[in-house]
Amino acid sequence: MNKRHKKAKQEEDQKKSADVSPPADPAQTRLRKVYEQVIFRDWCKACGICSAFCPKNVIGRDETGAPVIERPEECIACRFCEIHCPDFAITIRERPESPQEEDL
Repeated sequence: MNKRHKKAKQEEDQKKSADVSPPADPAQTRLRKVYEQVIFRDWCKACGICSAFCPKNVIGRDETGAPVIERPEECIACRFCEIHCPDFAITIRERPESPQEEDL
């Protein structure tokens, strides 16, 4: 085999290896807990305590000052909002787990 053929074969082998992705490593895939935030609008007086205590800024406020769930996927279920709400107008519930790739 001459040099040109060897080089062409090497390039072909590199293309083949680049096209095939390795299977996901089960150790790198884990189940991530997902939470649902429920606001009881009839009970809420829009004091803003829930949004002030949220460490992940999941809860924001609209133009009237009422709480709005802005980033539900970021919730870590610390329940600061639930514990500090003077009107018991917010609760956090766990939803079924979903697979998520870990950031390495």
